[in-house]
Amino acid sequence: MKENITLLGLGNLGMPIAEKLLEAGFPLKVWNRTMSKAEPLVNSGAVLAMSPEEAITPGGILITVLADDRVLKNVIFPDVLKRLGSGGLHISVSTISPETSRELYLQHKNLGSQYLAAPIFARPEAIRTKVGNICLSGDEDARIRARGIVAHFAKGIFDFGDEPGAANIVKLAGNFMIGASIEMMAEAFTFAEKNDISRQAIYEMLTQTLFSAPIFQNYGKMVADHNYKPVAFQLPLGLKDINLVLKTSEASSVPMPMADLIRNRFVSAIAKERTNLDWSALAIGASDEAGL
Repeated sequence: MKENITLLGLGNLGMPIAEKLLEAGFPLKVWNRTMSKAEPLVNSGAVLAMSPEEAITPGGILITVLADDRVLKNVIFPDVLKRLGSGGLHISVSTISPETSRELYLQHKNLGSQYLAAPIFARPEAIRTKVGNICLSGDEDARIRARGIVAHFAKGIFDFGDEPGAANIVKLAGNFMIGASIEMMAEAFTFAEKNDISRQAIYEMLTQTLFSAPIFQNYGKMVADHNYKPVAFQLPLGLKDINLVLKTSEASSVPMPMADLIRNRFVSAIAKERTNLDWSALAIGASDEAGL
């Protein structure tokens, strides 16, 4: 018999995760601040709860896909955690700080439940086609229990051990590398354009040869075309993530000068009212500075 699952947060990632869990036959309760977003899921068999705590099955599985540390804490403290109780498992898919994961791990442990950090590398279409990658860290039995669930919406499952903040460190490192790759392509394509070479031509050549990885192919097309819609990950969320990178790097005495540069790109883009664009729109900054 499949476990009862509660999913809180039906944003760009929460919605396709819920769809995949329903396809797999899990009993699913959902909650979202904007309740109308849940209608397609209810039509497919999900149960819509009027509050986060109402959605919880004591001793069951809770998956949170919420925007940031503050929202996550506000939603689950204290009623959700108390209701989850003994035997419950909270799988946090959100990109949050390792400090928050460590705090949540202890709070769950005090109430007899378990917390597992499980940030995912995936845009919505990657979840729907199950090609995303997910990182796990927390107690071993929690990691084992979670595997049979996350395997329904992620292809690669990577185990980073018992330390609850470890998976969050990996996610932040990965998002930093994506941001740095976008900046690198923005500068390279702008350099080409200023020298009368088509952005699309250099994109096609480089992403078919030296830089043939999906990150370069997918984000590179957006940068080459200066087309930052549809929005899968909002630009302010990119700033949130890079701020977490810099906060964590400072705490661990790791200089990250490129992260500072990327942060400034995000701040500039927000100042220029580009918040309605995908986070890859940080790339416009290189063209701005080149007078294009």
